[in-house]
Amino acid sequence: MRTDVEWWLDTRMSAGAVWDRERLVAAKGPTTVSVVLPARNEAATVGDIVRAVRRELMETLQLVDEVLVVDSGSADGTAREALRAGARVVSQSGVLPQLGDRRGKGEALWKSLDATTGDVVAFVDADLRCFDPQFVVGLLGPLLTEPSVHFVKGFYDRPLDTGATLLPAGGGRVTEMLARPLLNVHWPELAGFVQPLAGEYAGRRSLLENIPFVSGYGVEIAMLIDVLQTVGLQGMAQVDLGSRQHRNSGDLELGRMATQVYLALLSRLERYGRSMSAAEANYSLVQFVREGAEFRTVVSDVQMSERPPISTLPEYLARRRLVPEQR
Repeated sequence: MRTDVEWWLDTRMSAGAVWDRERLVAAKGPTTVSVVLPARNEAATVGDIVRAVRRELMETLQLVDEVLVVDSGSADGTAREALRAGARVVSQSGVLPQLGDRRGKGEALWKSLDATTGDVVAFVDADLRCFDPQFVVGLLGPLLTEPSVHFVKGFYDRPLDTGATLLPAGGGRVTEMLARPLLNVHWPELAGFVQPLAGEYAGRRSLLENIPFVSGYGVEIAMLIDVLQTVGLQGMAQVDLGSRQHRNSGDLELGRMATQVYLALLSRLERYGRSMSAAEANYSLVQFVREGAEFRTVVSDVQMSERPPISTLPEYLARRRLVPEQR
């Protein structure tokens, strides 16, 4: 593993549960905090999330200053449920309408910057079940206590519901099959992120307003790369949020997601000049396995080499001349 990644894992990773809410309120000072939920057809869960944040982080403690739900054209009463729970709700298409509206989660996140005022913005997916407000506390911890940190990414166990059973450490299929291998090859500085596609993260407005937002599913991987290029690895942190339960995607949706993730990464390869020949690839792959309360790193050699066409070898050609022609 790279020495800078080892340093980062030692100094920029923490457990969400250790962050004390009252301590963070004291550390917050005049800093304002917005929590944003991008939502499309999440009426079953969005209200519970909003109520929990308001009750524990706005009314009991003044850690969060506003909760905004960006409704992306829902047809199931998402906006109604969010309003009932106490959120401020805006329509994605109604924010910056002169610029039109594009499909995808990234559009909702980008437009939320125009609709919020917080110095720090925390993004939380609206499909979470059994939501714990400590998710938000954990994301805010490094930002409110360490001035050199500009961006915090969450990670967690993702139980995978197969229909017949619940696999406690499952999920993350696009991450493990696509995003992690590609990042290890092209951006090895980001190899320490347990879940680079996680939907829970927070950043300083001064950073978020100066990076582009990919409109679709590629928003997370593109943002991670853009943040790295802007503030460096030392300006980033990650927090273990424990367990995250949400609606798991089917194969068709995962295929679309994987395609958009790959396209987003290709765009960053071009933007930052990171393209390379496959023949140059000689890397290790950093993966993560849950062991008790922590994740253990597993480093594997995944170097690749390539042989030329065998017909170009003199030894092969010489032997072929000795073989009688097959008739």
